[in-house]
Amino acid sequence: MDIRMVDLTQEIFQGMSVFPMHQPTLIFPNATHEESLKKCGFMFATNNLLINEHGPTHTDALYESDPHGTTIEKTPLDYFIGQAVCLDVSHVRETEFITDRVLEEAERKSGQYVKKDDIVLLYTGHYDRNYGTDKWQTAYTGLDISGTEWLGRKGVKNIGVDTPSIDRPDDMKYSGHLICQKYRMLNTENLCNLKEVAGKRFMYVGLPLKIRGGSGAPIRAIAILME
Repeated sequence: MDIRMVDLTQEIFQGMSVFPMHQPTLIFPNATHEESLKKCGFMFATNNLLINEHGPTHTDALYESDPHGTTIEKTPLDYFIGQAVCLDVSHVRETEFITDRVLEEAERKSGQYVKKDDIVLLYTGHYDRNYGTDKWQTAYTGLDISGTEWLGRKGVKNIGVDTPSIDRPDDMKYSGHLICQKYRMLNTENLCNLKEVAGKRFMYVGLPLKIRGGSGAPIRAIAILME
């Protein structure tokens, strides 16, 4: 049996698309090879980063939308690592919601079962179709209340999507985030390459930066498959 790892993390780079109202990502030199060699006689290079907690592939802490919720550095690590299932919902149009019925059908077609304490990733296809276009931040599907409730009742601990948010851009109820608060579920956004794991069960790792008081944090997300 072979072990295969799939990188589910988007690149971090200056000029990357970020959610409206978030700090643009800036990367600039701290010291170049030439400067360090001249100043201390040893060649090294370092960069500075100015980045939003929710800019790249990241996980939201409960604190993000609940002032009494747990901040990212105090969230137990088992929320970010564990058994995972990726459900294929790529047929859901950008004007439609991911409902409980959609998830039930996706689970059935996958041949997998969502279990208590699973991490569930939703392959919408939005990254594959629209990353780098004007549609990336403006036109994608999202969970409605029934869909998020379905995951909550299953005992899911973390929901991941290949979109900028688990909520549709025009959902002013923020249905996904609202129900995540109810069930104390985390949500992970801006994933990629979910097509490679759609319909499969695997080990997921998406550890966050340990930001004191963080409302969320960038992560390096990977899927580990036994094949």
